[in-house]
Amino acid sequence: MGISLLISETTNTSLSILIVVINLPFLILGFSQIGKQFVIKSIIAIIGLALIIHFIPFPLITSDKLLIAVFGGFFLGIGMAIRGGAVIDGTEVLTIYLSKKIGLTIGDVILLFNILIFLFASYILSVEIAIYAMLTYLAASKTIDFIIEGVEEYTGVTIISDDSEKIRLMITEKLKRGVTIYIGKSGFRKKGEKLLEFDIIYTVITRLEVARLQTEIDKIDPDAFIIMNSIKDTKGGMIKKRSLKK
Repeated sequence: MGISLLISETTNTSLSILIVVINLPFLILGFSQIGKQFVIKSIIAIIGLALIIHFIPFPLITSDKLLIAVFGGFFLGIGMAIRGGAVIDGTEVLTIYLSKKIGLTIGDVILLFNILIFLFASYILSVEIAIYAMLTYLAASKTIDFIIEGVEEYTGVTIISDDSEKIRLMITEKLKRGVTIYIGKSGFRKKGEKLLEFDIIYTVITRLEVARLQTEIDKIDPDAFIIMNSIKDTKGGMIKKRSLKK
């Protein structure tokens, strides 16, 4: 997209045509690297984008470059996060290919590509526009991270309660989530006193499910001790699968 915009700006060629033409070689690469279904979806997405740009006139909402950069990146990030198995920017296909060859992460390769594009933009257009473009990119990337890893971030929940069996049944039967039971002992005792044993419940849910879990626990034991911590990712088990993927 960045390359198409720069060429369109310097040659007065239709942006809609450039979007399709410049993305085509990357989609051919994607056919061998990712698969046929991915390429078909991406072609439909890119052609759809080109047709929208060509035929639909968009009103000028603001001329403030800062607002355009921030909110443009925000809405771009939302669109990139909710797409299903396709791309609207062919360089992402190339980054997948190169990341396997040179050992860098996909995010690192994408960042390097954008740095090159920003450098060309600062030379062809202006440094100011290139800086605003970088701001748009940062806003988009942070939006993607928030939607995919923030809204449905996994949360590990540890629950200590006298009604641990009722809470266990509530989680497994009502919330349909898996649990692990630890055997614990109370540590707040004087010397010589016997430490009380109890069950400690551990489960993994998404952040969207935390409020419901707390409500259900309060119905059983308002005094239950609950500890929550963020989890980067999980594999296997009875957890809710993320509906959004990078």
